[in-house]
Amino acid sequence: MNDVYAVSAAPHIKQGTSVSSTMWQVVLALTPALLAGIFFFGIQSLLLTLYAIAAAITTEALIQKFRKVPITVSDGSAVVTGILIAFNINSSSPWWLPVTGAIFAIALGKQIFGGLGFNIFNPALLGRAFMMASWPTLMTAGWKFTAPMNNLFQSSINGLRNLPSNVPDVVTSATPLGVIKALRDTTQISSDMANTVMDNLTNMNTLQDFFWGNIGGVIGEVSAAALLIGAAYLAWKHIIEWRIPVSYIGTVFVLIYMFGGINGMFSASIMLPIFHILAGGLILGAFFMATDMVTSPVTKKGRLIFGMGCGIFTVVIRLIGGYPEGVSYSILLMNITVPLIDRYTIPKPFGQRKTAN
Repeated sequence: MNDVYAVSAAPHIKQGTSVSSTMWQVVLALTPALLAGIFFFGIQSLLLTLYAIAAAITTEALIQKFRKVPITVSDGSAVVTGILIAFNINSSSPWWLPVTGAIFAIALGKQIFGGLGFNIFNPALLGRAFMMASWPTLMTAGWKFTAPMNNLFQSSINGLRNLPSNVPDVVTSATPLGVIKALRDTTQISSDMANTVMDNLTNMNTLQDFFWGNIGGVIGEVSAAALLIGAAYLAWKHIIEWRIPVSYIGTVFVLIYMFGGINGMFSASIMLPIFHILAGGLILGAFFMATDMVTSPVTKKGRLIFGMGCGIFTVVIRLIGGYPEGVSYSILLMNITVPLIDRYTIPKPFGQRKTAN
């Protein structure tokens, strides 16, 4: 038979990529954000990242050796997990915090399910949730600010310091989102004063600082510009695509604009949704965590649903919950729904028609 009629099993077009090459390209894409963290917070950011990477690699190798399966630490997946664990802590954290988080992420977030490709949850996010539940003070205090941001936050928070004693203290762990959260939840402050403080935090000059990284926060979230450079690289390499990040960030933008104001629906400035996008971990989560190929939907429609679900959970947690952030928990919650989303968004095979009963 002529070879032209010899057809092998799908897929018929093979792309020259592998798990290893993909993971190391993700590491490369995360490098600008790491460099930004080192620039703004010092060499301690690099040391904490190296601690997390070493703990992740060692844990994976030991567990695979114990399970008597091939050791695959060279594929870069454990390195990615270690970097993302470090990206979710602040630079003043003790060395054992990223180490413990990385061990938990690899052992109970990845290897317990059978290793890469079998995990239900994003391991780095599971590690972050574990650290947040175990050491909330370390995860929400000790922020470092550069001079302009420090002055802005001091002027913004001074009004909160003078509130009556029965008002919850949010100053010790004040982050940009924390201040906004306090303004919404505090009933002992006039709406005019709250709006004034909110305007100070969401003006154009401040948002530019948020974009470039002149803010306080965790190591990997500090510079939106650095994260977007890495995200653009991954999109160029076709490692991630637009549906999850755009639907995620777009949903947050619309819902914050609708419900994020203090004086009722649609009372928020157009700057407030931009503030919510730049101030927390939304960009890091939308481009580098929600797009994880193992724990996100495989269908195009499913990715849109997944991103919108993450956005809804994030806004609900930020506006209603007791925690000013919400990205990590929103993605973990949506990870649970991925099998169901994939099941009900499978595209109809080409040429298929419904048969009459």
